[in-house]
Amino acid sequence: MTNAQAQNRTLDHQEIAARIPHQGSMCLLDRVIDWDEQKIECSAISHQTADNPLRRNNRLGAAIGIEYAAQAMAVHGSLIAARETAPKKGMITRVQRITLHAERLDDCPDTLRITAERLMGDERVVRYGFEIRCGDQLLLEGEASVILDA
Repeated sequence: MTNAQAQNRTLDHQEIAARIPHQGSMCLLDRVIDWDEQKIECSAISHQTADNPLRRNNRLGAAIGIEYAAQAMAVHGSLIAARETAPKKGMITRVQRITLHAERLDDCPDTLRITAERLMGDERVVRYGFEIRCGDQLLLEGEASVILDA
């Protein structure tokens, strides 16, 4: 498969789970909708499930969107990794410029849309900007720095 073909391919939940360390109900993303070298767009419906492992006191706070974005970043990193090397494991070291535009994610009646865009990076550290939307409504936005092979 050429790089151009791979970039036009969507991924389902099972394919996402094969690329990130989160498994079972902790794999929050359902689909990669589109991606290229700089950006990824994913969707999720796990915010609506009663057994979401991040739900507390029967609610899913908007700040949990950071984990959705982190998983999108991890999938993106695995997709852009060189074919001859394994994707590097990463750990979020800093979140910044976080703005919550809603109190909860589970109030969203639609599919969540998660977008992460690589702002800068090298082989050791990468920074992404991200946003989570419910339809046209922006729920959360911010930036995260990730150290690779921590």
